[in-house]
Amino acid sequence: MDSQVTDAGGWRPASHPLDVDAFTALIEARLDADYPGLDALYKDIHANPELPFLEARTAARLAGLMRELGLEVTEQVGRTGVVAVLRNGDGPRVMVRTELDGLPIEEETGLPYASRARSVWQGDDVPVMHSCGHDIHMACWIGVARALIHLKDAWSGTLVFVAQPAEEAGEGAKAMLADGFIERFGKPDCGFALHVAPLPAGMIAYKGGVFTSFADGLDLTFNGRGGHGSMPHGTIDPIMMAARFVTDVQSVISREKDPFGFGVVSIGAIHAGSAGNVIPACCRLHGTIRSLDHAVRGKLIAGVERTARAVAAMSGAPDPEITIKEGAKAVVNDEALATSTGAIFRAAFGDQAVLMPKPAAASEDYSEFIHAGVPSNFFFIGGFDRAALAAARARGEPDPAPHTSTYAPTPEPAIRGGVKAMTLAVLGVVAKAPLLGPPS
Repeated sequence: MDSQVTDAGGWRPASHPLDVDAFTALIEARLDADYPGLDALYKDIHANPELPFLEARTAARLAGLMRELGLEVTEQVGRTGVVAVLRNGDGPRVMVRTELDGLPIEEETGLPYASRARSVWQGDDVPVMHSCGHDIHMACWIGVARALIHLKDAWSGTLVFVAQPAEEAGEGAKAMLADGFIERFGKPDCGFALHVAPLPAGMIAYKGGVFTSFADGLDLTFNGRGGHGSMPHGTIDPIMMAARFVTDVQSVISREKDPFGFGVVSIGAIHAGSAGNVIPACCRLHGTIRSLDHAVRGKLIAGVERTARAVAAMSGAPDPEITIKEGAKAVVNDEALATSTGAIFRAAFGDQAVLMPKPAAASEDYSEFIHAGVPSNFFFIGGFDRAALAAARARGEPDPAPHTSTYAPTPEPAIRGGVKAMTLAVLGVVAKAPLLGPPS
């Protein structure tokens, strides 16, 4: 249940097994001592979220904690990113990544440490919330660093801890790579990242191969002719065009795409007009296009563009302004690394470590590191109280959804599970054999 990097950059079973039970006991003992500080960190970050590429306070907080632990810390990598390096002898170079940013959502969790932060997003004053769990991830990231420093006599190699900005914008990983991440810090032999999910706390979900979807951004402007709301015959109504497009574009999903190929087109924002009795001259739409393979992605993009132009033509309007922005690529986990790490997860978590039957519909720009040649294993950790989740399901309520105003993982079991899983995953690559006694 251990793996190592070969000279060819591939993966093969190591000659010795990882003593999962022994390491688990040591990690859990360390967590008992560290958890109060991790809980305080989590609540501070949750109460003070920052939007993509504006994460100055968050980045400084994490950088300071890593310096206190003795790591070599570099700030402002890819604008607001942080890289902290821990050298501990010869061995693989392993990346451990977290995200820094929140979302422009007003928090409605009712938590005593709920966010009341506000910021400027796309020119508007907006509330800000950690509604995707990045605050959980950051607490885990620090916890993993502390655990691995505590266990430094049991492993050898170089750990590269990456705090990446702007994941929600799909631009942070690209920015770090463009800022010379690999040239400045060395190309990792492998990498790990986790994400809290609406699963019972203590559960781990993993999968080799395609793990998350492609995500492309859609910006669309219908241009018409404005006028008085009582005289629509003298106008070309862009709101009517937008409404028709939102409905008609779904036929691309239901009638053009293979039913067995995942694909979604969602419109999340529509902006037009300023008064109820005025038909505006233009209407702007913003959305997302999701898919798991290049063929479906191409069909969806072509269908979106064709539908938008057809809707404008039906209204006698000029061609719409269409911008498709390539976002996150699909996360494709290294099969051998996922298999090796999955065996460690099963040994540590028992039947709570599950092999995912299909990829997740959401997207992740961690894929940029994979695209840059870093074999990786991205996995999910459960984040919610098991009994509360079961009771909600029994009442017919949907599972908690990220990117909503009430998304609130249960901190302690989520953070403990994440630290345990990630520390074991890293040890599965860098641990020495055999484990000799307690750490110094």
